Amino acid sequence: MCALLGVYALQLSSKGSTWDEIDFEFLGNLSGDPYILHTNVFSQGKGNREQQFYLWFDPTADFHTYSILWNPQRIIFSVDGTPIREFKNAESSGVPFPSSQPMRIYSSLWNADDWATRGGLVKTDWSRAPFTASYRNFDADACIWSSGSSSRLAGTTPPRAMAVLGSRRSWTRPAKGG
Repeated sequence: MCALLGVYALQLSSKGSTWDEIDFEFLGNLSGDPYILHTNVFSQGKGNREQQFYLWFDPTADFHTYSILWNPQRIIFSVDGTPIREFKNAESSGVPFPSSQPMRIYSSLWNADDWATRGGLVKTDWSRAPFTASYRNFDADACIWSSGSSSRLAGTTPPRAMAVLGSRRSWTRPAKGG
């Protein structure tokens, strides 16, 4: 059995100490174990809104569609068109909701074998490096943030997203100190 890389993430995130973030994270595992998809919503720098799902397929065997629908009422996480999680806007009840900061799209690979692989019991097998993530048919239907408000820019792929469209990213070893 071999341990795979700690975490691959696709996220929307703002900057600063009170950031907002909406993300999919694929947790590392042992060969043959079910893959765990971890979702999270941060608002005003506060998280602890994680939910995890066992995928009903091997996400490394083929491309799949992972979607985040984010509007003022709710955030819906979907896999291959199937909603798996809904996070409703409950700001009126005091639950922070990401609604006031612009976000960018990020994708990353990182070593999180201190918590993401069976709670840190299984370490990353670095002999399997480089670790890669591939993208196909990336599309962003987004709004442009300007001066505290947003305007919809449908069917447009942001320049940062264009850089990874149809490309492959890899990571061969952890940075010094982490």
